Amino acid sequence: MKDLFGQAIYDYHFNQNPEDLITETSISEADEMPVEYLFRTYKQMPKIEQKAMQLAKGKVLDAGCGAGSHSLYLQNEKNLEVKAIDISPKAIEVCLDRGIKNAEVINILDLKNEKFDTIILLMNGIGIAQQLKKISIFLTQLKALLNPGGQILLDSSDIIYMFDEDEDGGKWIPSERDYYGEVSFTVAYKGENEIPFDWLYIDYNTLQNAAHAKGLNCELILEGENFDYLAKLTHL
Repeated sequence: MKDLFGQAIYDYHFNQNPEDLITETSISEADEMPVEYLFRTYKQMPKIEQKAMQLAKGKVLDAGCGAGSHSLYLQNEKNLEVKAIDISPKAIEVCLDRGIKNAEVINILDLKNEKFDTIILLMNGIGIAQQLKKISIFLTQLKALLNPGGQILLDSSDIIYMFDEDEDGGKWIPSERDYYGEVSFTVAYKGENEIPFDWLYIDYNTLQNAAHAKGLNCELILEGENFDYLAKLTHL
């Protein structure tokens, strides 16, 4: 990985002539993403993210923290103990420079011997699981990191709406994927292209079934305006 996402965050934070990120998936055309959006304040966050901030409590793990905006709010405004993690070294460097006290370059699947009261996976953080067949392993890891009485707060989207309808009103879904929410994701920045990576969007019912199979309760907290939602997972 070239860490182009992290490089964009780094350039914006340190005023190194940042440019917009270009994101593209296997089911959508290229789209510009202003890096500034990753540095949003609480007031600039979507309602789903604001709700997650309100619900967060205790010791918090911010998985896939990016520029650290959620961690900063929880640390500075709610006075919570927060650990911010990301696989991007550049992003973590920015998080530390922004004042996050505990930020580490690590994949959540490699995190061990720690427990949290709240785990947040925002901006479709469940996408880290990559594929539906890997969701069981991913949820097992999340559960292992959770204190008794703890909670996992995550948002995702049901992207079925992005597929064309056939003559009978059903959806035409390409057969090369096991689940319609699996996409290949590409990031471009300053003329360079990242190596494509798998990313998962999961509809609520599928998430609920996967959670129950792992001994986790799944509660729908809030629905957004674009087929997105916030869910809370807890121990059964």
